[in-house]
Amino acid sequence: MTTTCLPFTPQLEAQLRAWLAEDLGRGDLTAAALAGCSGRAHWRAKADGVFCGGVLVERLFQLLDPGVVVRLLVRDGVAVAAGQRLLELEGAAEALVAGERTALNLAMRLSGIATATAALVAELEGTGVRLADTRKTTPGLRVLEKYAVRCGGGINHRQGLDDAAMLKENHLAWAGGVAGGVEAAIAAVRAAAPWPARVIVEAETAAEAAAAVRAGADGVLLDEFTTPQLAELVPQLRALAQGRQLVLEASGVQPEQLRSYAATGIDLISTSAPITRSAWLDLSMRFEPVAS
Repeated sequence: MTTTCLPFTPQLEAQLRAWLAEDLGRGDLTAAALAGCSGRAHWRAKADGVFCGGVLVERLFQLLDPGVVVRLLVRDGVAVAAGQRLLELEGAAEALVAGERTALNLAMRLSGIATATAALVAELEGTGVRLADTRKTTPGLRVLEKYAVRCGGGINHRQGLDDAAMLKENHLAWAGGVAGGVEAAIAAVRAAAPWPARVIVEAETAAEAAAAVRAGADGVLLDEFTTPQLAELVPQLRALAQGRQLVLEASGVQPEQLRSYAATGIDLISTSAPITRSAWLDLSMRFEPVAS
């Protein structure tokens, strides 16, 4: 599966160094037993899933020791089978042991998210409806968890509060109630935000959704509507938009009902499930001593 590249920003580099330091502490107490030793190692999948995190493994071991060679046998975003060999490493045994746990933990977490995402995306295949993530992410891991969603075939919703405006129930309540609040809130956001920024309104009732469309929202997030409700409401909102591009998104959806929701005419389904409910994909690292 094709994925976009993971940008190694200074912030991400700093996080990788911090995660290595967390495990190393004042130094690996077993390092003395490995002084001068070289080694080879490989990773295998212990269950079927979608691999994610190989690009991080490369960088983590390079940070420990630039002499470590990592050969990726599987790209991020590719489905793997239990027992499949994923990557090979070669270098100083001290570095291979020191980086093992941090690298595996990250890759297993991200592969679990990619695997869970891929299962939901498969449910939507052929419907034209896309699966998006949310901002329910682990603090400090958002960039990586959203990357894992892309590796599983999903798309990213907002990265943060600064790339799109989503007006929720508290915004609307504090802006003066639904009737006048939506229009006033959208006008205020459009006046202050850069012109490419989109304005999305989260609606919990049909009245809120209609008010948002009439006020010129670029998208409406329809939260916890039933499929019969959506089937009736979506055409009405399209008609209110009068041909203007309008993205309609459903949230609060049960994973087993994805195809039913997709049939209502929505454009997106957003869910936090792949990030908040996924199990880690079990991976292992096996060492192969090399004669000095």
